[in-house]
Amino acid sequence: MLRHGAWWSAVALNAAGALLHVAALACGPLTVVQPLGALTLVAAVPLGAYRAGRRVTRGEWAGTAYTLAGLAAILLAAAGGGPAAALSLPQAAGVSATAAALTALLVFSLPGARPGLRHAIASGLASGVASALTQTVTVTLTGHGGMPGWGAALVVTLVAAFAVGGLLLAQAAYRGGLGAPLALLTLANPVAASAIGIILLGERIQGGALGIAAAAAGSVLAARGVVLLAREARPARRPNSDNAPRAGGGRPGAGTADSVPAQPERHRAERA
Repeated sequence: MLRHGAWWSAVALNAAGALLHVAALACGPLTVVQPLGALTLVAAVPLGAYRAGRRVTRGEWAGTAYTLAGLAAILLAAAGGGPAAALSLPQAAGVSATAAALTALLVFSLPGARPGLRHAIASGLASGVASALTQTVTVTLTGHGGMPGWGAALVVTLVAAFAVGGLLLAQAAYRGGLGAPLALLTLANPVAASAIGIILLGERIQGGALGIAAAAAGSVLAARGVVLLAREARPARRPNSDNAPRAGGGRPGAGTADSVPAQPERHRAERA
C-alpha cells in the first residue's frame, strides 16, 4: 500500500478529518461527536459501488437508510453541552488496556467469524478509544483537567497507537468489501466512545425514559441496517471447479466425460 499514491491521498484525507474531529471533541461530548461519523456512509456506499463498476443495490440503500436513521435517533437522545470532564491517568490506562485486549481477541481469537467484520469491529473500537483519549488531552490542554504534563504526553502516545491501529484494521476490513465493514465500524466507534463517556465521564442520555427509548429504538434500526449491508456484501458462491464444464483446450482430464473422446483402455490407464 505504501507504494500507491491513492492510499496516501486517503491517509491525508483521514488526517484532515482527524484534525477536525479533535476540534469537535474540544467543543462537544463524546455521545454527540462520535455518532456524526455515520455521515461517512452517505458517500461511501455509492462511491464503493461506483469503484466496483456496479449500481447501488436496493438492499444497500435500505441498509444505509436504516443505519443513518438509527444513529440519528441515538444522536438526538445524546445531545448535550460541551465536555465537562476528562479521564484520569489510571482511567486512561485501564481503558487502553481493556481496548487492546478486546482488539486482540477480535483479530486473533475468533477464527469462525468473517475476517472483514472482525477487523471492522476492532477498528471501530480502537478509533472510539482514540477519540475518548483525544478528548482527555484537549480538556487537559485547555486547563480543565488535572492530569500532569507527563501523563498527557503518555496519553498522546496512546492516541497515536490506537489511531494508527484503527486505520490499519480498517484497511484490512475493507479487503472484504466496503458496505458491511464500514457500517460495523461506524457503529462500533460511537458505541465504544459513548460507553466511555457515560460510564467514566458522567455523560447522560437526554430526555429521561423517552430519551432512553429513542436511543434503544435507534440501536435496533442501526443494527438492522448493518445486517442488510452485511447480507448485500456477502460474496456469491463460486461454482465447484471440479464439476463445472470446461471448454476444449484444457489439460487432459479437465473436461467432462462428454468432452473427452473415446480412447483405448490402455491410453485411459496411462492417463490415470
